Amino acid sequence: MKHIFNKGKDPTKPTLVLLHGTGGNELDLLPLAGIIDDKASVLSVHGNVLENGMPRFFRRLAEGVFDEEDLIFRTKELNGFLDEAAEKYRFNRDNIIAIGYSNGANIAASLLFHYQHALKGAILHHPMVPRKGIDLPDLSGKSVFIAAGTNDPICSPLESAELQSLLEKANAKVELHWENRGHQLTNEEAAAAARWYKQFYNKNNSF
Repeated sequence: MKHIFNKGKDPTKPTLVLLHGTGGNELDLLPLAGIIDDKASVLSVHGNVLENGMPRFFRRLAEGVFDEEDLIFRTKELNGFLDEAAEKYRFNRDNIIAIGYSNGANIAASLLFHYQHALKGAILHHPMVPRKGIDLPDLSGKSVFIAAGTNDPICSPLESAELQSLLEKANAKVELHWENRGHQLTNEEAAAAARWYKQFYNKNNSF
């Protein structure tokens, strides 16, 4: 998968895996990673799917309707890529925090739904529930931050609350942060995500 890897100043920090939104690229979320942790290594990934020329991480059938078969395949592909990248760049495969926005947040959530050890935690900006009616792995020890908009036309508040509930039922620790906004990724929610990250990191010195 096309990507950027920037080695951080502190190898004990989590590696931040950045996953852009529809139409974005691997450069989009680099400023956000700097806000979250400017000493961590960063692996920023480019989506392998095109929709009307716009990069995405998996296909959809319509707005808000995922191609589940492709989602499962692309989630497996991304999980395998993380295995390869950890070996190539020599970072701790068990200490990865995904940071995703919109479509990128959806595939990050899908990693949690399908692979118990794919991520140590995740920061999900405006995600949806990737799949309904499936059993999630035990996510004990995982921490997840969800940023959602009360007026989001793409991802309804009910969707955000449902994702929180499903992750918590799988034993993850989840913080749901609300902004009185739409689907855009705001400076305020980026700052809230940074506070959440620092709280957990400083408490445990690792995730």
